[in-house]
Amino acid sequence: MYEISIIDIVSPIWFFACWIGYSLFAEHKSKSKSSLLSVINEYRLAWMHQMLKRENRMMDATLIGNLLRSISFFASTTIFIVLGLFTLLKYRDEASGILTSIPYASPTTPILWEVKIFLLVVIFIYTFFKYTWSLRQYNYACAIVGAAPMAHDQNVDRETYAVNSAKLIGNAAKHFNMGLRAYYFGLAALSWFVNGWAFIFVSSFVVWVLYRREFRSLALKYMNDAAIFRTKK
Repeated sequence: MYEISIIDIVSPIWFFACWIGYSLFAEHKSKSKSSLLSVINEYRLAWMHQMLKRENRMMDATLIGNLLRSISFFASTTIFIVLGLFTLLKYRDEASGILTSIPYASPTTPILWEVKIFLLVVIFIYTFFKYTWSLRQYNYACAIVGAAPMAHDQNVDRETYAVNSAKLIGNAAKHFNMGLRAYYFGLAALSWFVNGWAFIFVSSFVVWVLYRREFRSLALKYMNDAAIFRTKK
């Protein structure tokens, strides 16, 4: 029976509390306060309205194609990360020797080493599923754009088509954002290899970084200021 310190029990609990807690907070906060995701969803709706006015939708197809390529890159990279983590299980002694040379790094037991590796594996498998689901939804968006009624066709409810198309693309972006968020927390989980206190600190720091970027960033300010399609009150 290997001895595991209290901090190595508390730190992963804190990690999941930060991840799940921030995800719930961000989803709730976005309903009452501007965030990167909520504001860009307004742009997606405006995009779909503009798309329905165009006869030639090549530009719209190109934009979705660019999104597909970037998500495909992240999904492929995630597979390589997972494979690398499984390979790392075989080289525990060598990796432990490197980690012990880091100041303040705590020694780890074989069982705890495997737990840390499998935590990263689970995170990046979750990330892969988020990216691939986002990828599939962007593929559906390609069909939505391809089947969009022509600008001169007045026999369809164009507003409903635009709203639901924007919602589909927005949902794809939401899952991509969740995958990116998992990457941030996956990097935080790496700090557990140093010690539990570093794990707690970095997990908290990731929450602060995510909040700053999603709710307080200059990118959000500029997108809000540029939203000329909003109805003036």
